[in-house]
Amino acid sequence: MICLLVFYGCATFNPRPMDEVSFKERAQTQVKNNIRVTAAVLSAEESEAVFGVPLHKKGIQPVWLEIENNDESMVAFLPVGLDPEYFAPLEVAYVHRYRWAKNTNQQMERYFHKQAMGLYIAPGSVRSGFVFTNLDMGTKSFNVDLIGEDHQFRTFSFFIQVPGLQVSHRAVDWQDLISKTPFVSYDSMADLRKALESLPCCTTNEDGTKQGDPINLVIISKGKDLHRALIRSNWDETAAVSESKTESSTFFPWQFRYAPVRPLYLYGRHQDAAFRKSRSTVNERNQLRLWLSPIMIEGKNVWVGQISRIIRRFSVEKFRIEPNVDEVRTYILQDMWYSQALSQYAYVKGVGVTPMSEPRKSLNNDPYFTDGYRLVLWVSGDPVSFAKVRFIGWERPRPQR
Repeated sequence: MICLLVFYGCATFNPRPMDEVSFKERAQTQVKNNIRVTAAVLSAEESEAVFGVPLHKKGIQPVWLEIENNDESMVAFLPVGLDPEYFAPLEVAYVHRYRWAKNTNQQMERYFHKQAMGLYIAPGSVRSGFVFTNLDMGTKSFNVDLIGEDHQFRTFSFFIQVPGLQVSHRAVDWQDLISKTPFVSYDSMADLRKALESLPCCTTNEDGTKQGDPINLVIISKGKDLHRALIRSNWDETAAVSESKTESSTFFPWQFRYAPVRPLYLYGRHQDAAFRKSRSTVNERNQLRLWLSPIMIEGKNVWVGQISRIIRRFSVEKFRIEPNVDEVRTYILQDMWYSQALSQYAYVKGVGVTPMSEPRKSLNNDPYFTDGYRLVLWVSGDPVSFAKVRFIGWERPRPQR
């Protein structure tokens, strides 16, 4: 009986009034074809305040929408466009249910059902509510898809920063870095090629006394376009190198997606930005480090990069890079191509041919081999169809045997 009383006493559900939580202050609004869409993404603390339970611990993230239909016909909202694996409101309530607290659980179910975003917005009306998505930190990218009775399809694309994670590139004082960088702008592709071939072969340790992984990637793009292309291709932003590990002994699976990437050095500093794309598990992942270089071409920045694939060793706590570093270089070429972010690409000379029989070593003493070239990608802010991507034949890599 005492145990039952304890359980009943703990089974409380007290969400805060929504007006007391400030997530709408960060909302973004877009207008298209008589439709206005406003969206905001809640932080872990905000979602717990609004819904009274720690949704983030279950990997659930509420996205708030407000849709104003100024058209003459009804429009329908398609939540699968926002997240193909979104959670139904009663499903979210169910995974947070209390034991032996039927009344509280019913209260929770009614509340989640009431706060959910409806599917239909009548002409001349405004409708708002939440979609329960899978949790993302850093920048959350999603579409709000609407279809009208006239079968006209409308898509609103959002990139919204979620509070709570100090991502690598936002920890950089870009204004100071740019003011101290002696930029050189090139007008011809021939001069650009020479400049890219003159880049350092490899990353180093902090004091520059030991070479590490090869500089095997160059990206030519405006910073905003590059950032959105990577986020759209499901690369995760990672925490700043300076971010310390949480003191809590409890970790949730989603946290490891955003853990800091080990620093490598170029231009006397560690990477300006780092992104990670996990595969079947976070133990097997692709990692991308980027530095803003002093090179520019046609008003666009040149980003120097190091991309590697991490594979797990037999020991759970130890990892190594994929020895064939050209493999992951080819991966990001395909990745940008399939995401329609690539306009053209080329190869230039880099670290030099390193055969499998005589490998180089990373800072972790992992062996790697390569054909010696670095990949150059021109990333576009506008979609580029697969067939229109252009290959610039500076170099033609051959497979290593």
